[in-house]
Amino acid sequence: MEVRNVSLAAVGVKMSQYPTDGKPEVAFVGKSNVGKSTLINAMVGRKALARTSSQPGKTRTINFYDVENVMYIVDVPGYGYAKAPKTEIEKWGKMIEEYLQEREELKSIVMLIDIRHEPGANDKMMYEWLQHYGYDIIIAATKSDKIKRSQIQKNLSVIRKALNLDKDAVLIPFSGPEKNGVKELWDAIENVIGLKNE
Repeated sequence: MEVRNVSLAAVGVKMSQYPTDGKPEVAFVGKSNVGKSTLINAMVGRKALARTSSQPGKTRTINFYDVENVMYIVDVPGYGYAKAPKTEIEKWGKMIEEYLQEREELKSIVMLIDIRHEPGANDKMMYEWLQHYGYDIIIAATKSDKIKRSQIQKNLSVIRKALNLDKDAVLIPFSGPEKNGVKELWDAIENVIGLKNE
């Protein structure tokens, strides 16, 4: 998809604050500091639409970005490590769970995994949970510019094995700074939400 028009359409923590126009949504989930904001910015060709931070746990709301008036990219708070009180983290957990479980407009999940590391317990749990709810899951292996090109396939195999992916699972190496994987990710998203022929 060629993105010319994108804007932050809604920010919320509960269902009543989310968009009501019925456009399809693709949620981006991943561990804190996995490069979610960088990836979203690269996808929409903006430098600072989604705020990036070196401090994990920056996103504390669910943010809806309207892309070309045809769909929403949804930025969900990172799971795992975040510098916040335990009660706050539990609150995010409930908010994320409610959104992922009950949002009818949600068509697909892009799950981010750092290509440099084997998926951790939180990643495995999240992947199984999303599978359980029957979502189309696209996996973006982020930070591919941080490893040698020759290591990419090996590291992707580690991710496949750790998450027990079947052979049809979509796994795309991604680099924000180099914009590698942007087109492949858009192709996968358009495929899933049925924008392919528009």
